[in-house]
This record gives sequence, structure tokens and C-alpha cells, in this order.
Amino acid sequence: MVKKVPSKIYDVVKYKNFVKVAINFSEAADLALEFEYFNAAGVLYIHSAIAYSDAITLKLSGKKCSSDNHYEVIQLLETSVPEIRVDKKAFNNLRSLIDHKNLISYTGDIYQKKDLEKISKSFKRFRKWAETLLT
Repeated sequence: MVKKVPSKIYDVVKYKNFVKVAINFSEAADLALEFEYFNAAGVLYIHSAIAYSDAITLKLSGKKCSSDNHYEVIQLLETSVPEIRVDKKAFNNLRSLIDHKNLISYTGDIYQKKDLEKISKSFKRFRKWAETLLT
């Protein structure tokens, strides 16, 4: 049996706010990267991807994941996105970003430019897929 993802119901039009938040985070990440604030850039790219995920689930199902476990947003995406639009690579990119969130936020490791290249690549691939669902 599949575990039910904790979620809250929202007005569907609110998805646009989450798109704006996602864009805001990604633009701030670009600036942080430019100034070599690599940990900050990583966290911002990751939060942008999470905001894009919230926007998608809101637009398609009227729900937003309410769990503190960010991996559960992937489950909600899988149930919200029509099968024909599902992209496993996009889900894997999101999973990779969430893996990095835990490392970048809680280990005290200092991220370098090469680390951000991986995060940025995963983020941009996920964002490209997300934008196809949100436009």
C-alpha cells in the first residue's frame, strides 16, 4: 500500500505565487553563484525546485505537500502529474537536489564551484520540465 502524502488543499490559482517564489529563488541563486557564495546558491536552487514542485501539484491537484520530509513532494508529484507528462528523469533530478539539501544544509561542508555545477545542472533540467507543466 502506498503511503498517503500529508497535504493541504489550496485554491488552484495560488500556484502562480509558487512560480514567482521559484523564479525569485533561482534568480537569487544565480547572483549567489556569481559572487561565489556556493552553499547559499545551492540552497536557493534546491528551494526553487521545491517551489516549482509545489506549483505543479497545486495547479494539477489543488494540493501542496505539508510534510517536513521534502522527498514526499516527489510522491505527490507522481500522483498529480498525468502519466503521459511524467518524466522519471525530472523526478530523479529533484531527488538528487533534495539529497544535496540535506548535505548542504546540515553537514557543515563547504561547497565549491564544481559541486554547484552538479546542482545547477540538475536544477535546470528539473526546471525545464516543470515549466512545460506550468505554462
